[in-house]
Amino acid sequence: MATTRAGNVRNSAEISTLAARLRREITGGVLFDPFNRGRYATDASFYQIMPLGVVIPRTIDEALRALSIARDAGRIVTPRGGGTSQCGQTINNGIVVDFSRHLNRIISLDVENRTCVVEPGIVLDDLNRQLKKHGLWFPVDVSTASRATIGGMAGNNSCGGRSLRYGTMRDNTLSMDAALADGTLLHFGEVPRDLAGVDSSDSGLDLFRDMLALGAREAAEIAEKFPQVQRRVGGYNLDALMPRNAPNNMAHLLVGSEGTLAFTTQVELKLWPVIRNKVLGVCHFGSFYEAMNAAQHLVKLRPIAVELVDRTMLALGREISMFQPIIAAAVRGDPDAVLIVEFAEEDQVENLGRLKQLGELMADLGFGWDHAQRKWGGVVEITELAMQTGIAEFRAAGLNVMMSMKQEGKPVSFVEDCAVPLQHLADYTERLNGIFARHGTRGTMYAHASEGCLHVRPVLNLKLEKDIKAMRAIAEETFAMVREYKGSHSGEHGDGIVRSEFHETMFGQRIIGDFREVKQRFDPDNVLNPGKIVDAPRMDDRSLFRYPPDYRVGELETALDWSAYPGAGGGFQGAVEMCNNNGACRKLEAGVMCPSYRATRNEKDVTRGRANTLRLAISGQLGPDALSSDEMMDTLKLCVSCKACRHECPTGVDMAKMKIEVLAARVAKHGLSPRDRLVGSLPHYAALASRVATLANWRNNSPLLRTLFEKVAGISAQRALPAWRRDVFKPDSETTGPADGREVVLFADTFNRAFERENLDAALRVLTEGGYRVHVPKPADGGRPLCCGRTFLAVGLVDQARAELDRLVTTYAPFALRGVPIVGLEPSCLLTLRDELLSLRADDDAKSVSAQALLLEEYLAREAEAGRLRLPLGPVARKALVHGHCHQKSFGAFQPVEQVLRLIPDLNVETIESSCCGMAGAFGYGADTYRASIDMAELSLLPAVRRADPADLIVADGTSCRHQIVDGTDRAALHVARVLAMSLDSARSNPYSSPITKEPVHG
Repeated sequence: MATTRAGNVRNSAEISTLAARLRREITGGVLFDPFNRGRYATDASFYQIMPLGVVIPRTIDEALRALSIARDAGRIVTPRGGGTSQCGQTINNGIVVDFSRHLNRIISLDVENRTCVVEPGIVLDDLNRQLKKHGLWFPVDVSTASRATIGGMAGNNSCGGRSLRYGTMRDNTLSMDAALADGTLLHFGEVPRDLAGVDSSDSGLDLFRDMLALGAREAAEIAEKFPQVQRRVGGYNLDALMPRNAPNNMAHLLVGSEGTLAFTTQVELKLWPVIRNKVLGVCHFGSFYEAMNAAQHLVKLRPIAVELVDRTMLALGREISMFQPIIAAAVRGDPDAVLIVEFAEEDQVENLGRLKQLGELMADLGFGWDHAQRKWGGVVEITELAMQTGIAEFRAAGLNVMMSMKQEGKPVSFVEDCAVPLQHLADYTERLNGIFARHGTRGTMYAHASEGCLHVRPVLNLKLEKDIKAMRAIAEETFAMVREYKGSHSGEHGDGIVRSEFHETMFGQRIIGDFREVKQRFDPDNVLNPGKIVDAPRMDDRSLFRYPPDYRVGELETALDWSAYPGAGGGFQGAVEMCNNNGACRKLEAGVMCPSYRATRNEKDVTRGRANTLRLAISGQLGPDALSSDEMMDTLKLCVSCKACRHECPTGVDMAKMKIEVLAARVAKHGLSPRDRLVGSLPHYAALASRVATLANWRNNSPLLRTLFEKVAGISAQRALPAWRRDVFKPDSETTGPADGREVVLFADTFNRAFERENLDAALRVLTEGGYRVHVPKPADGGRPLCCGRTFLAVGLVDQARAELDRLVTTYAPFALRGVPIVGLEPSCLLTLRDELLSLRADDDAKSVSAQALLLEEYLAREAEAGRLRLPLGPVARKALVHGHCHQKSFGAFQPVEQVLRLIPDLNVETIESSCCGMAGAFGYGADTYRASIDMAELSLLPAVRRADPADLIVADGTSCRHQIVDGTDRAALHVARVLAMSLDSARSNPYSSPITKEPVHG
C-alpha cells in the first residue's frame, strides 16, 4: 500500500508539472480540473474515458507545442473537433486538444479553381456560409453540419446524405498538412509512384516510399478483402496506396485515420457549385421491406439522395413540437416507411420532369394510394423551399429524434453504419430485424437508402448486463451477415472503440498486420489517439462505458416534477441522461440555442457540457455535494434560462428547468447571496419601492451609489436599473368593456405593472376597443398584486414561487374553469403558467389556468383567424423590426406576433434573426455576467437595431429585451400592445381607415 501511495503522489506531481508547463507555454485554455475534464470525457458514443487534461490552443503552433510537451511527458494526445463522433474516436485518457474553439479559419480560397484551405477546427456550416457568397459549397453534408468540424470529418472520412453524387470526405480532400507524433511537419498530397519532384524532407520521402511499397506489396490482398461499396470507411485507406490508383494521394491515407497517424494542421478541399434548384419526392410505403426493395430502382432516376425515415422516427417526430407541422404536411396516412428522393439539377424543369418520372416509376413498381398495405403508397411532391428545408432539418435530426425516447432503453449506435449492395438491402434489413427479435429487442432504421447504408440502432439499456451481452451478440451476427453480402461494417461514422476490434473478422489477419505496420511507421511510440483502428479494446468493455458497472445515482430530493422520466430524484436522473452528446446545442446560427455557447464557444457554456456535468455530479463522479458546489454554479453561470434547449434540442434537454433544481440545492446548502435576495423578492417590495420611487431611483443617478451597489449587491455599475414610478398600473375597475363582450382576463405582471404601465394600458385599450369584456381581478386573498413567481424561480426559491402561483391559481381558476382566456404581456411571466406551474401543481385548477394562458398576440391572432377580431387599425410606420423573446420561440408563440403586426396597414414586418438578447431577467445586470450579456446581444440583435432606419419601429415584447436594446443602441423598443394602440390612434385620426372585419384573417 505504501508503494501504491508513493506511486500516486509521484503521478500527481508529474501531472501538476505537466499542467504547469502547458500553462506557461500556451496562451489558450489548459484545463486539468475534474469538472472540465468530465466535459471532455464523452462524445456522442456510449463510452466515457476521463482525459488527463484538455488544451484549447489559440494557434496551430500552440497545438503543436501541446503535442510536443505531452510527448515529452510520455502522455498520449487525442485531437478533437465538435466531439460528435458516435464510436468513441475523440476520447482517451491523455491530453485532449480541442481545435474547435480557435482554429477555425479559412486560410485561402481559390474561387476560380473551386478549392480552399482551412484550419481543422472550422465547422462545416460556418465554412459553407462563407463560401455561399461565392456560389460554392463543400457538399459532404453530414447531419451534424452545424457543429461537425472539417478536421473531425476528415478523421472519420465522413460521407453525408448526398454522397451518391458528391462522394465521401476522401473524394473531396485534395491535400493535408500534418505533423507526425515526433513533430515532423509534412505535406500530404498527390505524388507519383517514384516520388520524382516531390517537395518533402528526407524523412517524409522515406515515409511516402514505405507506404507506396506497402500498397504495391499488398495490392492483391487489398483488392480481395476491401468491400467494393462506396460506403467503406473502416480501417486505414490502404487502397489509396495501390499502383492502380497512381498518382497516389497521400492525404487519403490520413482521411479516416481518426487522429491515430498525424496531427492535422490544415486541409485543402475540393468545392462545388451551390445547389440552386431542387425538388423532393416523399415516397410512401405500407411495407418497410418493399421500401428497401424499391431503393435499387429509385436510384436509376439519378437523384442526389434517397433517404429513409421509418415508422419509429415518424412517430417520435410527431411528438416533437418543432417537427409536427413538417410531418403533417409531408406525410400522408400512416406509412411503414418513407423514402425522401431529392433531385437537384441546374434546370428546375429537369427536376420537375424527374419528379413526374418518380411517380410513374412508383406506379410501375406496383404502388398506389388505393392498394392493399404491402403495395400501398405513392409520392407526395415537395417543391416549396421552406418545406424542403423543414424536411431536411427533420432528417438531419434523425439520431436525436430517435434518442428522444423517455425510457431507460435507447437506440444504441454500434451496427448503425453497415453498408451493403443495394440489391441486398431488403433482405439485409429483414434478417437484421430477425436478429434484433431473437435478442429481445427492436431496432430503428433511417438514413442513406441510396447507398445501402442505413443508420440502424437496436433499443438497449446499457446499464443492464443482459443488454450488453445482447449488444455483443447482435454485433457479431450482424457483421457476419454484412461480410456474407460483401458489404462494409463501417460505412460512415468510423471505427473508434465500437468497431475497431472487428477489423480482423472483416478484413483478415494479413490486412490487420498491414494496419499495424502503418500505425507503427507513422507513430512508433503510440502517442496519437491509441486504441482506435488497431489494438483496440473490446467494444463491450464496461469500464469504458458512460454507465460503467458501478454507475449509481443516489436518491435526490427534487423541487419540481420530473415524473415523465425514469430514475432517481423522481425522474431528474432520466431527464439529465436524455443528453446523448450529439451536440445540436453547439450550432452557431439559426434558432436560439445556445446563446451562451455562441458568445464564448466554451464547452462549459453549452447545454451538452452542462448536462454532462450534472450527470457526473449526481452520480458522485465529481465528489460529494457537487450539485451545489461553486464549480457547478460556475458551470451554470452563463445559462440564461432561455428555454431554447427545451424546444430545439430534439431530445428535449430542459436546462432552464434543471438550473432551477441546482439553484434550489444551492440555496438549501448555502443560502442566498445579497443579489439573489434582491432579485427574488422583487414582487414583495415592489409596492413599497413605488411609493418611494424618487429615493429608490437614486442609485441610477449616482456613480458612487452604482459602485457601492456593485460591491454590495453584485449589480453592475454599468447598468441602469429599471426606474421605479409612483403611477403604477392600477385599473379603475376590476372589469371593463362592453357587458356583452367576450370575456378575457388580463394578467398584469409585476414588471409591466411596476415599470411600464403603458403596455398594460395599451393592452386594456386594444381589448376593450375590440369589444372584449376584460377582467383584471384583484387577488382572492385581498393582498398585494398577483405574481407568477418567476423571480423566485430565478434564484432557486421554489417554495416561494409555489406560494405566488397558488395565489394566482386561486384567483384565476374560476375564470379558467369557465373557459375564459388568461392573457398576458410579459412572455417570461405568462409562459410560466404553461411551464413551471405544471411542475409545481398537477391539480385540475392549475391545469385549467395553464390551458387558458395566452400571450396577447396569441389571443388576438386566434380571434382574427376565427373572424371575431374587430379593430380599426391605421398605418403607423413603414417598417417594424421585431425581436422575439426566447420563451416565445420556445413555446411556439412568436409567429402570432408577426401575424398580429401584419394586421396593421402598410407595415412591413421584418424579424431580426437573433438568439437571446442577453439581458435575460437579472442576468444582464450582474457584475460578473454583464460582459457575457453584451456579447450575446452583439452577435446579431444590437447590430441589426443599429442598422435600422430611424423611422423604423423596433418591437420587442420582453421587458429585458427592451432594456437591452435601449442600453446597447439608445433606441427605444415597443411592446406589440403599444404598437396596436398607436395604430388605433392612427385610424381615429384617419376616418377612412377600415376596421378589421369578421372575415377570417390569415397572417
